[in-house]
Amino acid sequence: MATSRRRRSRIATVAAAIAAVGLTAGLTTGCDAVSKAMDCVQTADAIADSVTELQQAVESAANDPTQLEESLTSIDKNLDKIGDKTDDADVNKAVDDLQTAVTNVRDAVKNGDETPDISPVTDAAGELTKVCTP
Repeated sequence: MATSRRRRSRIATVAAAIAAVGLTAGLTTGCDAVSKAMDCVQTADAIADSVTELQQAVESAANDPTQLEESLTSIDKNLDKIGDKTDDADVNKAVDDLQTAVTNVRDAVKNGDETPDISPVTDAAGELTKVCTP
């Protein structure tokens, strides 16, 4: 009987250890995913702020044309942050679309357009926010 109890005790101990390792691995992976999602949300929020600044810069471009470039640069930096931290296909597509829209606005400004159409930037930023929301 003592041998039977020790055997059950060892089996229970091994089972508990395996469960603990599995739980820890699951939590670590889960936390990593949550952390990445939060990074995405925070960066998407920063991009939304930059897009708002871009809208204001377009409205006041005659007074300070450098604001346009500063807003576009801010969006670029935040896009780099998201792109570096995710392997999600939807997020990457939204980042690419927003990058294309920002490049198009930047090109329009370089070509002399003082009030470029920024609706593609706004739309792409909205899509990014949508795919980043957990």
